[in-house]
Amino acid sequence: MYDFLVHLVNPFLNLINGKAIIKNKDKLPKGNYIIVAPHRSWLDPVILALAIYPKKFSFMAKEELFKGRFANWFLRKLNAYPVNRVNPGPSAIKKPVNQLRKTQLSTIIFPTGSRYSSELKGGALMIAKLANVPLVPAVYQGPFSFGALFSRKKRKIAFGDPIYIDRKERLHEETLAKYEQIMQDSFNELDNQLDPHFHYDMPKKPADDHF
Repeated sequence: MYDFLVHLVNPFLNLINGKAIIKNKDKLPKGNYIIVAPHRSWLDPVILALAIYPKKFSFMAKEELFKGRFANWFLRKLNAYPVNRVNPGPSAIKKPVNQLRKTQLSTIIFPTGSRYSSELKGGALMIAKLANVPLVPAVYQGPFSFGALFSRKKRKIAFGDPIYIDRKERLHEETLAKYEQIMQDSFNELDNQLDPHFHYDMPKKPADDHF
């Protein structure tokens, strides 16, 4: 299913929007890794996964998306797995760590956890440390909606230098702050590489969205 959709969706996007602009793909390491990126659109995971193919990925997704029988089947075929974003629990760490250790799947994590926040969180750092894999910063500059894909604005993606977490280093508050700043600095640098005039306007959180 994963390969089928890639070979279906990618040509379609190239047809309506042209070939994506991808920078620094040569920086992607061999083996498994974690892509970390600002969460700017529901298109983010799709665009990033297409940019990195044939490397395959798993995805965290809020558990509400898995409620329907078809949605549950479809999302799992795409290597997605549910997580409770209010009360994540140990499985939110254990599941991706096991996949990174025992399968050929890398994973994509948005450290803010939501499109309505710019605050980075430490879950990706913990997963990277336990799985002993690097974090790879990435940014996507749009288009941010399906309709906008029909415009002349190209899909732009850039990848940064891998960030390696010392397994002996304890992730206390100061250490987390250090790595979060490294990630944020990388996001800023990559945005500047793609377009120094780029500015992202964060959408307002809907009143009925509790996440």
